[in-house]
Amino acid sequence: MPNLSVSLSNISMETQYQGLLERVMVCAVCTLPSCVFLFINGTMLFTLRSKAVFCDTCRYVLLYNLLFADTCQLAQTQVLFLMAVCRVSTSYPLCATLLIFTNLTTVISPLTLVVMSSERYVAVCYPLRHSSIITIRNTAVAVTACWTVSFLNNFAKVLIFLRFPFKKMPAEEICSVIAVQLGTLTHHYDTIFTCVVFVSAGLAIVFSYVGVVVAAKSASTDKASAWKARQTVLLHLVQLGLCLTSTVYNPLITALSRTLPRIMFVWVQDAFYVSFIILPRCLSSLIYGLRDQTIRPVLIYHLCCRQNLKV
Repeated sequence: MPNLSVSLSNISMETQYQGLLERVMVCAVCTLPSCVFLFINGTMLFTLRSKAVFCDTCRYVLLYNLLFADTCQLAQTQVLFLMAVCRVSTSYPLCATLLIFTNLTTVISPLTLVVMSSERYVAVCYPLRHSSIITIRNTAVAVTACWTVSFLNNFAKVLIFLRFPFKKMPAEEICSVIAVQLGTLTHHYDTIFTCVVFVSAGLAIVFSYVGVVVAAKSASTDKASAWKARQTVLLHLVQLGLCLTSTVYNPLITALSRTLPRIMFVWVQDAFYVSFIILPRCLSSLIYGLRDQTIRPVLIYHLCCRQNLKV
């Protein structure tokens, strides 16, 4: 989560030694898949607002919130990446503002996955009460709670930023957490907050999965519905793991920078950036869009520029 911005400092250090042609190639290699995924995510978001059934169904409302957070995170991270590659330096207040907005959506995905898993748990374990518990109003409350946690986290980071004098960053510095020199306080806070969020989310999703598996063995449970719910919750656990990959990106890149030659390291770093940061934020739309029988024909219809194709 916070390592997205920290890891960009590694990119900035390497780009100091890159020629113009090499930097153009790096931008092209990383920006092209990002633009493709932004288009797919944007189409998915439009699809989820194109029909009333998507707007009035709780799981689609939660999916929209998940995709919206992932899309914002992908766009903001790509902007910071391009700034690092192009050696664009910023002032301390502007850099701090960019980092705050970049970190705003990082915790939305794991928290939304917890709510989505809980919705499937209620659907299988309490089918008669599902319609009264999982309502649009309660879903809106859950989404608001997710964003509230994110805002409180960023409010704490703002207080940390304000503890340091507003100074002009050196011209050679690229916007990153390291560049604004916040010391060890931010690092400790980010580490603790990240661990608490992901451990709590992981335990909640595992609990939902175990509950669905146990309920599936009951004679009164719809076996087909329970099987689909179990697969969905397991998918949410995989998605949480994909979200977690962004937190291991920076330590992995730091370790490789000490062993690999510079030229090889630059391309390995770009490949990891696409794999660990860009790709996970597009998989949700692809997985749900192609897996859900209701979304799939509408999504393909919009992806194909509203051409009627047989699905």
